[in-house]
Amino acid sequence: MKRFGLAALAGTTALVLALIWVRPLSHATLPPRVSLNALQLTADGYDTATLTIDEPSPRPPAIAIAPAHAATVEDVSPTDHGWQAQIRAAVTPAILVVRVRIPGRPPAVLHLLTGLDPTDTAADGTPDFLRLDDPGDQSAFRRWFTFLAETQYFQPAERRPAEIVDCAALIRYAYREALRAHDGNWATDAHLPVAPGIPSATKYQYPYTPLGADLFRVKPGGFQPADLTTGAFAQFADAKTLHLRNTHFVTRDLARAQPGDLLFYRQASDHMPFHSMIYLGESQIAKGAARYLVYHTGPDSDGPGEIRRPTIDELRHFPEPDWRPLPDNPRFLGVYRWNILRTTS
Repeated sequence: MKRFGLAALAGTTALVLALIWVRPLSHATLPPRVSLNALQLTADGYDTATLTIDEPSPRPPAIAIAPAHAATVEDVSPTDHGWQAQIRAAVTPAILVVRVRIPGRPPAVLHLLTGLDPTDTAADGTPDFLRLDDPGDQSAFRRWFTFLAETQYFQPAERRPAEIVDCAALIRYAYREALRAHDGNWATDAHLPVAPGIPSATKYQYPYTPLGADLFRVKPGGFQPADLTTGAFAQFADAKTLHLRNTHFVTRDLARAQPGDLLFYRQASDHMPFHSMIYLGESQIAKGAARYLVYHTGPDSDGPGEIRRPTIDELRHFPEPDWRPLPDNPRFLGVYRWNILRTTS
C-alpha cells in the first residue's frame, strides 16, 4: 500500500504540474486561427479570397505568399476579432502557400489553388490574362513603353542594348521592359540616364505569366491552353508579326493616336518590307508641346542604321512620300494598338 500511495502521489503531482505549466503555454504554442472564404481562384489578376485572422494583436500580422509572384496581399485591416486581408491572384497558376505570423506564435499555414484563365474575349490570339484592363495599368504601360523607346534615341549607340538593331527590335525591347517590375535592381541593369517616377503595372510583371519569356504571339488563331506549349508565342517577333498577331487596327488618322500606339508601313521592297514606328505624343524627356514619333531605320548597305525622333509635322512632310503617315498614302497601313490594351467590354 505504501508503494501504491507513493506512485499515486507522484502521478497526481505530475498532473498538477501539467495543469499549471502546460495550459498557460498552450495558447502561445498554437498558430493563430485563420481561414479563407475560398480555396480556389482564377489566375486572372483580379480574383480574390478573403483571409480572416481571428486573433487580436496590436500590429498587423505578417502575411507571406509563396510563390511570391503568384498572388499579392492587399487591404489588411482590423476587425472586431482580429484582422482581415485580401489575397489577389496574379496570372500564373500555382499552389499558393499562405503563411500568417503573429509575434510569439508559430505560423499558420493555408493552401490556395489558382487556375489558368483560358479566355480570349477578343478572339485575337491574346489571352485575357495578358490584357491590362485597369486604366491605371494601361497608363503605366503606355508611359513606360514610350519613355523607354524615347530614351534610346538620347542614348549613345554604344550604351544601347545590343538587341536594338531595327524597328521591331526597338519595339520589342520597350514593350518587354515596360511590363517588368521597375525596382532598383531593374533600374541599375537598364542603365537609364534618368529614372522617371512612373508606377509599374500591377496585374502582372514580365516574365511572371503562364507564357514566361515568350511574350509575343507568332501563330494565327484565338488563344487555346495548348498554345502555352506548342510555340504559338515567342520572345522574337518581326514587324509583320507584331502587326498581324499582337496589335489591332485603330485608325488612319494620326490625330486619333494615343501614346504607345504603333504606325505600320508596307513598302515595295524585298528587304524588310514591313516597318514600324512608335507614336510618343509629347516627349517625357524634353519639354515642349510638339508630338513625336520614334523608330529605328534598320541596317542598310551604309551601316547599322540609326534611331530617329521626328515630330508629326516633320514626318508628314518627309521627302519620300511613301513614309508620310497620311490616309491617301497606300504604303501607310495605319495606326495600331497593342492587343493587351484592347477594350473588350
